[in-house]
Amino acid sequence: MLENLTPRQLIRKLVQGIAPPRPLFLPIVFAHAARIENLPLRAFLTNPTKISNSLRQIRAHLRSDGITCYFDPLLEAEALGGTVEWDNTGETASLRWPQQAAKGELPSGLRSPEDAAKSGRVGVALEVVRRLKPLVRDDCLLTVGLTGPFTLAAQLTQLQGKDVHRAQDIPPEALDFAATVITRVATALVEAGANVLFLREDILPALTVEEAEDWASRLATTTNIVRFYEALPVLLLTSPQSVAANAEVIAGRAWDCVVCPAVDGTAVDGLRKFAALGPTRFGIALPPQAPGPGESADSDLAESLRTVVADARPAIVTTVGDLPATADMERLKRTWETLR
Repeated sequence: MLENLTPRQLIRKLVQGIAPPRPLFLPIVFAHAARIENLPLRAFLTNPTKISNSLRQIRAHLRSDGITCYFDPLLEAEALGGTVEWDNTGETASLRWPQQAAKGELPSGLRSPEDAAKSGRVGVALEVVRRLKPLVRDDCLLTVGLTGPFTLAAQLTQLQGKDVHRAQDIPPEALDFAATVITRVATALVEAGANVLFLREDILPALTVEEAEDWASRLATTTNIVRFYEALPVLLLTSPQSVAANAEVIAGRAWDCVVCPAVDGTAVDGLRKFAALGPTRFGIALPPQAPGPGESADSDLAESLRTVVADARPAIVTTVGDLPATADMERLKRTWETLR
């Protein structure tokens, strides 16, 4: 029976278009593992042994359906030749391009997409996946976070969210290059054994129907390759404002991935539009501190989330992004227990 399927079997059914009997619980918990190892994030990100050991501990505690093998917003940018600069604590990073270009232009001297797929900390992410693959059973999925084309193109051209209001604000050549890079890195990860790839869009302009189709076409090569390996591509939309602005155009087209829009206290009702995608293409991304049972200040949000999960039957329940190192894991567990 479907109800007895393991998470890996459920992923295969989702790829085939079969609705799951329950949502997969796949919170993104990565930076928190550095705290377990008592390491600055900077050191943790380069140590596959520490990463692998601590992530297995977290998963056993959370009882989630998967392990976040790697999640770093600057992963691809560094692999392409960007310099990651850390603060004195080794916890906060910023990006700088050695060959400075004008804002809105691609920097010179970038690595090729093929070279980027084996450069920088991409190799660390691949090593973590390879190490964990033989150690976990079918009841545990290996997940990795990648950067979506709009967000990576904005990083490459030094654009911030405030600079991107329309799709035309990002040069098409940057979007093309970003999409190719994502495809190469994603291919390496699923070949290594990753089961779920989160394609994270932190920067997403207001889109017309035609622009949404163009965005989807740039993602299509990546999602098709991921699905070929019986892995699941997930489009993670982290900005509630962007979710609200694009709900109609995103919910109105067919996707070859699970679309997980961010949830906040003012946007739960908007999730119903995304639910029209169907239970194999719709997921939800919880805020960093989702409400747990008995937390009266958040009772309306908690009840709304329960209703959405019960009515829309999302394929995945995840988080908006990597939970901070100080996040309350017990609260996350309680939240999931009320939604399942």
